[in-house]
Amino acid sequence: MKSPVLFLSLLLTTAPLFAQDPNRSEEPSMFQSLVTSTPRSSREMVLGTILRGALENMHLSNKKIDDKLSKEAFKVYLERIDYGKQFLLESDVKELRKYDSKFDEMLDRGELSIIDESAALMNKRIGSIEKYIEELLKKPLDTNKKEMIETDPKKRSFLKTEKELFAHWERLMKFEVMGRIVDQKEEQNGLALDEKGNKKKPTTDKKLTDVEIEKEARSKVLKSYKKIFSRLVNEKRSDKLDKFYNAITKIFDPHTNYLVPEEKEDFDIDMSGKLEGIGAILREDNGYIKVERIVPGSASWKTKEVEAEDVILKVAQGRDEPVDVVDMSLRDAVKLIRGKKDTEVRLTLKKPNGLIKVVPIVRDVVEIEESYAKGTVLELAPVKQKIGYINIPKFYRDFNDRAGRNVTDDTRKEIQRLNKEGVSGLILDLRNNGGGALEDAKLISGLFIKTGPIVQVKASRPPVDVLADTDATVDFDKPVIVLINRFSASASEIVAAALQDYGRAVVVGGEFSHGKGTVQAVVDLDGYISPMAKAYSPLGALKITIQKFYRVNGSSTQYKGVTPDIVLPDQFSHLESGEKFLDYSIPWGEVKPVKFDRWPAKVNMGTLKIASSARVKKSEKFKHILDSMKWYKDQKERTKRSLAMSDFEKERKDIREKTDIFKKEEENKNLTVKDLSGNKDKAQVEKFEEFAKTLRKDPVVEESMMIMEDMMKSKG
Repeated sequence: MKSPVLFLSLLLTTAPLFAQDPNRSEEPSMFQSLVTSTPRSSREMVLGTILRGALENMHLSNKKIDDKLSKEAFKVYLERIDYGKQFLLESDVKELRKYDSKFDEMLDRGELSIIDESAALMNKRIGSIEKYIEELLKKPLDTNKKEMIETDPKKRSFLKTEKELFAHWERLMKFEVMGRIVDQKEEQNGLALDEKGNKKKPTTDKKLTDVEIEKEARSKVLKSYKKIFSRLVNEKRSDKLDKFYNAITKIFDPHTNYLVPEEKEDFDIDMSGKLEGIGAILREDNGYIKVERIVPGSASWKTKEVEAEDVILKVAQGRDEPVDVVDMSLRDAVKLIRGKKDTEVRLTLKKPNGLIKVVPIVRDVVEIEESYAKGTVLELAPVKQKIGYINIPKFYRDFNDRAGRNVTDDTRKEIQRLNKEGVSGLILDLRNNGGGALEDAKLISGLFIKTGPIVQVKASRPPVDVLADTDATVDFDKPVIVLINRFSASASEIVAAALQDYGRAVVVGGEFSHGKGTVQAVVDLDGYISPMAKAYSPLGALKITIQKFYRVNGSSTQYKGVTPDIVLPDQFSHLESGEKFLDYSIPWGEVKPVKFDRWPAKVNMGTLKIASSARVKKSEKFKHILDSMKWYKDQKERTKRSLAMSDFEKERKDIREKTDIFKKEEENKNLTVKDLSGNKDKAQVEKFEEFAKTLRKDPVVEESMMIMEDMMKSKG
């Protein structure tokens, strides 16, 4: 049987798929049945056997697919087919519950009866609901009645009767129609805002009456939901298999998942690089399409309106009628969002605070230049010294071209520039850095120390591998501050942790980093089909967690992340973003620490914390952040919404006003940001000015400069 090559997202090495006894050369016997096809085999049986073998033998957790795991998988499966609890009744769930401990058996036998039965139940309910809302939306809805709708599915239960189900859908349709009415009125009256926050002109001079607006709103809502129903009823077999198999993989951990053949080549849905699109990395989250992060320099990044944790509700091609993407597969949603350069796509986004906003984006090829490390010199009174600043958006490296650009070489060049400028310290900004090449995490850490271990890597079985810096050159030997937030993940956490453990840098930022301390491999499942069973190909791929990172002090970065030495108010603190908020995440752990030599220069951390805390308390900018985060958190917790139009309009007005207030950021004109590129091209000058403006608005950068000043004054 052929062994597949594993493409490791961070380690970039090859490894055997299944753990083997070193005294045996053959693969585990449980896979011998796949060498040839048999009269009783089926594609699902072959696929299920391979998936079980890979998950049980290769996954970091050593979990077994048994009755206990099956019960958990059943819960996840229910969420995947009806997360909003808006279709199935209690009786439907009870009928499906006969399968709740049989996911392991179904996986082995390839008899996935639950897929067909759940689809039949869903289609039956969808048909009834569609007929009901068709009648409901033929006439105006009562928007004066004082009633509420619960918008958080986690706080809802499956309903008992069809009457209760229809009552829920009546409330939902009222909520949707009112939203359309308010949107139309705001646009018609010149109150709607464009993508830059400016009042936009109405698309037509014709003014509709309130009656016409209400009628049009009902028509558009019905049209939108009929599309949703049609998509659900006509769901492809591959999407149904995706729900079943990934109900099992999710119990292993959030980053392990089965990729159907269509997803195999672009499993991370990164709409950048060679693809023309919007430059956003997306993920599925309980029936919703969420923005995970924005590619710097991309079309999304340029709008300044698309942000991590935004939910994409609808997608429109230019001014065409938008298509609802709630409950749509990620793959199908991406097909709508991607497109040719210079064409427009309009995303209807739901912000974490509940605000609904339409953002037009002109598709483009990602300007990769904005993804590269960028340095500058900062000066601000009363800081007497010049402070270097380097922003690293991600750890990039072209492994297909050894002469290609990589983040380590670029960072080294920026350090050399800063040394020539005579800076007294360096701020290394790793905020929003989602990671990248492990090799560069090791090498960049090595720019600041002589030699020594950087990170430990461990699979489910010993030994523990230690990756070390062996280059005794110290490229920068002055004080360093590393900035992180809850979107700093993986490789960026390794750098922050290593420099913190060595006492080489003071880590500053939000309460914690993301906590992504694991490594995934992508396994081509076709590598386990014999020539006689090729009819079952393609099977797709499995992205599976195989290893875990540990700091040199023995502590894992997984789950807990990196805790800053000095915690500052974080504009994202209201978001439940991080490994600790994900179901079935790999737990934190420890291994033995390794020997390393701490950096000789020391700072008085207690003094730094006291001084920083005093400044933060007096800072209007940080007060602004704290006030906004409290408001956003309160908004998020208010999941019940009024269905009385007067309340609805008032709430929408309050949200817009508060959002406008909290979006305002004052520039510190006294902060000097120096362009070290020497590039006088108009476009490049404009890009740098945008970069400088961002820094002048950033209170974390200002406070980091003050901390740096304190570090130079107080040591020991």
